[in-house]
Amino acid sequence: MIETMKFLSITGPKSDIDRVVDQYLSKYEIHLENALSELRTVKDLRPFTETNPYKDICQRAEQMKNHFSSDTDPDISSMPLEKAVQIITELDEHLAQLTQQQEYLKSQVKLLEESKEKISPFTELNYNLSSILHFQYIKFRFGRVSKEYYAKLNQYVYDTIDAVVYKCQEDDQYVWFVYFVPESISKKIDAIFASLHFERFYLPDEYEGTPLEANEALEQKIKAAEDEIVALNLREHTVLKEHEIDFLAAAKRLSVFATNFNVRKLAACTRHEKATFFILCGWMEEKEARAFQSEIQNDSDVFCIVEDDHENLISQPPTRLHNPKLFKPFELFINMYGLPAYNEFDPTVLVGITYSILFGFMFGDAGQGLCLLVGGYLLYKAKRMNLAAIISCCGFFSTIFGFLFGSIFGFEDIIQPLWLRPADAMMNLPFIGKLNTVFIVAVAIGMGIILLTMILNMINSYKNRDTEKMWFDTNGAAGLVFYAGVVAVVLLFMTGNALPAGIVLAVMFVLPLLVIFFKEPLTAIVKKKADVMPKEKGMFFVQGFFELFEVLLSYFSNTLSFVRVGAFAVSHAAMMQVVLMLAGAESGGNINWIVVVLGNLFVCGMEGLIVGIQVLRLEYYELFSRFYRGDGREFRPYGKA
Repeated sequence: MIETMKFLSITGPKSDIDRVVDQYLSKYEIHLENALSELRTVKDLRPFTETNPYKDICQRAEQMKNHFSSDTDPDISSMPLEKAVQIITELDEHLAQLTQQQEYLKSQVKLLEESKEKISPFTELNYNLSSILHFQYIKFRFGRVSKEYYAKLNQYVYDTIDAVVYKCQEDDQYVWFVYFVPESISKKIDAIFASLHFERFYLPDEYEGTPLEANEALEQKIKAAEDEIVALNLREHTVLKEHEIDFLAAAKRLSVFATNFNVRKLAACTRHEKATFFILCGWMEEKEARAFQSEIQNDSDVFCIVEDDHENLISQPPTRLHNPKLFKPFELFINMYGLPAYNEFDPTVLVGITYSILFGFMFGDAGQGLCLLVGGYLLYKAKRMNLAAIISCCGFFSTIFGFLFGSIFGFEDIIQPLWLRPADAMMNLPFIGKLNTVFIVAVAIGMGIILLTMILNMINSYKNRDTEKMWFDTNGAAGLVFYAGVVAVVLLFMTGNALPAGIVLAVMFVLPLLVIFFKEPLTAIVKKKADVMPKEKGMFFVQGFFELFEVLLSYFSNTLSFVRVGAFAVSHAAMMQVVLMLAGAESGGNINWIVVVLGNLFVCGMEGLIVGIQVLRLEYYELFSRFYRGDGREFRPYGKA
C-alpha cells in the first residue's frame, strides 16, 4: 500500500529559518519541493540567496574522517555550532602540523638514503674522505665501469698511464673504484677513462672519516629520522584517539547544519510590509504532518498550511511504499519496474503472492524447496538481502507443491502425492483428447490472473479519471466482459454443461468487441467533445479492424503464455529423473549418492534461476502490462541518506 501524503507550506521570519529547520523539520521526514515552482501564483516571490559560510570547514571535516575508523553515532544535541567549528579547526591545524613534520623527515630520509647509496660502494677505501676531497695537486675520481671494461683497463691501459686505481667493490656487472691522477694531466686521463665508459660519482664534501665511517653515520641518521617518524605517527594516533568522540560529534553537527542550511536552495522569500518571510513547501506522511502541526501550534513565529486538494498543486505526490514485513522484500521487483504513482494501485502484495505460488508450481520439490527456504532465510538474516527473502518465500511454496506432487529431492517413490504427479497426470478434453493436467491448471490460473488484472486496471483508471481505459479498453470493462465470457464458455464446454443461448453469446462476445472497436468515438461522446468520429473514416475502420484482430490474438497468446508454468513443472520432474538414472536409482542397484547430491545442486541452481526469471517475465509482461504504469517518483526525505 502507498502512504497517504499531505502537502505543507511552512512560513516564518527569514532570519528564523535555521531554527525552524533544526528544531522542527530535522525531526520529521519531508520531501521538499522547489517553493518558487510550486507557488507560481504568489506575487513577489524571490529565491533565498545566501552562501553557506561553513562549506569549507565541512569539506575539511569530511576529509579528516578518513583518519577515523569508528562508526559510533555521537549525541550532538548539546553541542553548539561554534564549539563544533573550534574542534574541527584546532584538530585540523594540529594534524596538519604533524603531517608537515612527517613529510619533512621523510624528505630528509630520502636525501640521506641517496647519500648512503653514493658512498656505500666505496667503504673498502680506508682513507679519510675529508682529506681526499680537499687535495690540491692530485685529482680524484669516484665511479664505476662494467667488469668487461675493467678487465681491458688492467690488460691494456693501466700500465701506460700515470694514474693510481684503488678498487673498492664489485658485483656481477660493475666494479667500483677510485683513481688518482696529477692535476696537470687530469684531462687526458679523464678522456681515457671516459673511453672505457667510466661512470663518475660525485660525492658531496659533507662526509667525515672513512667511507665506512661515513656510511655508518648515515645509517644512524636514517635510523634516527625513521624513529622520529614512527614517534610522530604514534603521536598522531594518540591525538586522534583522544579527540575521536569530540571530532565525530563536531563533524556530525556541522554536517547537519550544512544540510539544514542548504534548505535555502528550495525555499523562497516574500516580503510583507516591513518583514521578510521564508516559505518551504513539501510532502509529509499524514501521521507525521499531524505531529508536526501539533508541535508548532504554540510557536507564534511558524505558520503551516496543509493542502488537501492535490489537484491544485503543480507537483504530483511522491510515493512511499508501506507493506507488511512478509511482502516488503518484493518491493525489489516493483522498484526494478518503476514505483507506482501516488494514486495507483500498489502491486507489491499481488506480486508477492503470485510470484511465490507460480514459482512453487514450476519448481515443486519438497527437498529442494526446503533448502531454498532455509538457505534464503539464513542469507537474509546475515546480509539483509531482499532477494534472499524472496528465495525463502519461493522455497516455502516449492516445499508445499513438492508434497502436492509427491517429489522430494527428485525421488517420487518416498511419499505419496497429495494431489498428482506432473509427468503422469492426464485429462481428456473435448476436441483435444488427452492433455497433461498441470497444463490445464496452469492455463486456468493464467485466466484468473488476467481477469484480476483487468479489474485492477479499471480501479486504476477510475482513480486517474481515464474514461477510455476504464470502460472501453481491451483491459477495461469491455475487455473484462469479453474475456470473462470466453472463460465461462470454455469452462461450460469442457465440463459438458449446456452453453448459453445465441443472444447471450452475442451480447457477451460481439457487443464488447464493438465497444472496443469504437472506443475513441465513445470516449468523445462521454467527454462531450465536438468531434466524435475522425475525419479519415476509411482509415479509422481499417486501422480498427487490424487493432481488433491484434486484441483477439493477444488474448489468446497471453493465455497460452501461462502454459510455461505447467511445462516447467513437468520438466523439473523429468530433469530429476535423469539425475536419478545417472545415479543408478532407476536400475534398483546401489545408488551413487554423490551424483544425487551434485545433480540436485545443479538442478536447484540452474532451474531455480531460470524459473525465477520466467516468473518475473510473467509478472512484468502478463500482469503489469495490463494495469500498471509504474511512473511514480520516490519519496526522498530531505537531509536523510
